[in-house]
Amino acid sequence: MKKNSNYPNTRIQRQKRLQILEAALKIFSTHGYRGSTLDKIALEARISKPNLLYYYKSKQEIHKELINGLMQKWLAPLREMKKNGEPIAELRSYIRRKIEMARDFPRESRLFNNEITQGAPHIKDLLEGELKELVEEKAKIISAWMEEGKLRKVDAYHLIFSIWATTQHYADFDVQVCAILGEEKSKKRFDEAAKFLEQLYIGGLKPEK
Repeated sequence: MKKNSNYPNTRIQRQKRLQILEAALKIFSTHGYRGSTLDKIALEARISKPNLLYYYKSKQEIHKELINGLMQKWLAPLREMKKNGEPIAELRSYIRRKIEMARDFPRESRLFNNEITQGAPHIKDLLEGELKELVEEKAKIISAWMEEGKLRKVDAYHLIFSIWATTQHYADFDVQVCAILGEEKSKKRFDEAAKFLEQLYIGGLKPEK
């Protein structure tokens, strides 16, 4: 059964689509794209497969909508970095937002990680387009701060990459982090990680007096 594009997008339909996307997020983040099937998604969503196909015609369509939504969440903290802001405050805020994303959206992070490790077959255009343009824009801002003497000079691109790597680690490898820290220390892992990373980056980027 194919989706009827002329059918009104009612509140119930929107809720059903969200129900399917929530189920698909769990399945894709657990099994990866190749290991996920429409049958598994329908079972997780507690609907029939024909009902699922009314809203989405393929696994690829569901995955694409999830990835596109994820990319907007992923890009939002970087977009918030302001050219006319105070550099140290802007970077500290960016690190904090990225750690909060690792805490609040671990499944989305794993979904993104799965996509990247498989060669980004579904989002390569986004990476080479929207993401590349945004990173270039923010790298120019960071480099300008460095030229103005407001930050110590480093490679702005690799600074951004390293912030991604160190913050996203707490989503993608959370099981490992918790196993090593133990139950009590794990309760504060995101707050402690944010404090450490702020100290690491901000301390290293403050201009020499």
